[in-house]
Amino acid sequence: MRRGRGGARSRESAIADGVVLTALLLSGLASAAGAQRVDRRSLGMDAYFGDPNGYWTPPDFHGNHRYDGRFTFARIKYRGYAKWAAEGPGWAHDYARADVHLMLIMRDVTALRPFVREGKIFGGSILALDDPELFKYPVAYLSEPGGWFPNDKEARAMGDYLRKGGFVIFDDFREGGGWGADWSNLQQQMKRALPSAHWVQLTGTEPIFDSFFKIDLRTIQPPYAQNLQPMYFALYENNDPRKRIMAVANVNNDIGEFWEFSDEGFYAVPLSNEAYKLGVNYLIYALTH
Repeated sequence: MRRGRGGARSRESAIADGVVLTALLLSGLASAAGAQRVDRRSLGMDAYFGDPNGYWTPPDFHGNHRYDGRFTFARIKYRGYAKWAAEGPGWAHDYARADVHLMLIMRDVTALRPFVREGKIFGGSILALDDPELFKYPVAYLSEPGGWFPNDKEARAMGDYLRKGGFVIFDDFREGGGWGADWSNLQQQMKRALPSAHWVQLTGTEPIFDSFFKIDLRTIQPPYAQNLQPMYFALYENNDPRKRIMAVANVNNDIGEFWEFSDEGFYAVPLSNEAYKLGVNYLIYALTH
C-alpha cells in the first residue's frame, strides 16, 4: 500500500491547489452514511450510561467489514462512558459519517481504493487496542483521549502497535479548561504505552504537512471555541525527528467534526476543506513511511 511521494504530488497537481474537496461530498456520495443516522434522542438513558468495564455499541454499527487487504479506516474504542453525550462515549463521536466521508475523499483524490461500504456495513472498523486484528490496520483514529483510561494490557498493545509500524491520530480534545486535563491524560497514558517517548510540538514545516497537500496550519481553526489555538504534537520513532512519526495529536481541535458535517454546510466550506487536507496528509504520510 506504499506509494511514492512523486505519485502523490503529481496527483495533487492534477486536481490543483484551489480544489474544493467538500464539493465531492455534495455531489451526492455523502449520503452513504446519512441514511443510516439514528435519532439518539429515542435511545433513552442507554445512550448515556452503561457498564464502565464494557464497550458501548453505536446504534448504527453493524459489525466490522471482513479484512480483505483494502485500506480500511480503523477507530479505536475504549471501555467506559467517560465524556458521554448523545453520541455515546468520546471514542464514538462523529461515527460513522466522519469515517465514511474521509474514505470517500481518499477514494476520489488519491490512488487508494479504500473500503467505504458493503450492505449495512460502512465507514470502517471499530477495534479495541488489545484486539489482534488491529495489527492489520496501518492507521488508527482515537477520538477524545481525555476519556481514555487503558488497562495495562491495552497500554502495552498501544505501544506494540506503534513500534511495529502503526500510526495513530488523536483528535477531538482540548489542552485543558472546561473539559479537564485531556491533553495531560493523553500524555500520561502514552507514557504507559511508550515510557521513553517524548511529544514534540510540530511547526508546520514537517514532511507530514506536505505529504499530499501543502498545508498552512494557520488556516486550520477548531469547529467551536474559536478562541482556542490548535497545536499539533508528534511522537517520533526512537524520539528521532529524522525517523517516522508514530502518532500525532490534534490538541485544541476536532477535525472529525468537520468530516462528519461537511455534506450539510454546517461549517464553512474552507474550514472543512482544510480538515480534509489534514486527514488526507496524515493517511498518505502513514502509508508511505
